[in-house]
Amino acid sequence: MSRETEGVTASWEVFLRPRRGLSHQHVGSVRADDADMALEHARDLYTRRGEPLSLWVVRSADVHAASPTERDPFFSNARHKPYRYPEHFTPLTGGGDHDDDD
Repeated sequence: MSRETEGVTASWEVFLRPRRGLSHQHVGSVRADDADMALEHARDLYTRRGEPLSLWVVRSADVHAASPTERDPFFSNARHKPYRYPEHFTPLTGGGDHDDDD
């Protein structure tokens, strides 16, 4: 038996990579009993225009994300590590302190 309850169709998130050099993009979702059926539905719904390089489906229940309320602590830039900021370093000058006599 699969992870889904019998008789319940799972929701799948669809990601499409339109052409080489671009990232996969979330384009929508489909409902299907298994991954193969989800790929078929996604192909039929989201690849009508053009020929994408690849198509991914991920069970919606398996997608984990940070919520907007977690934005500050989750995406903070580690203010306690000043070396990550350009202001921490002194600007380079044209002359420099090195000897050119060697």
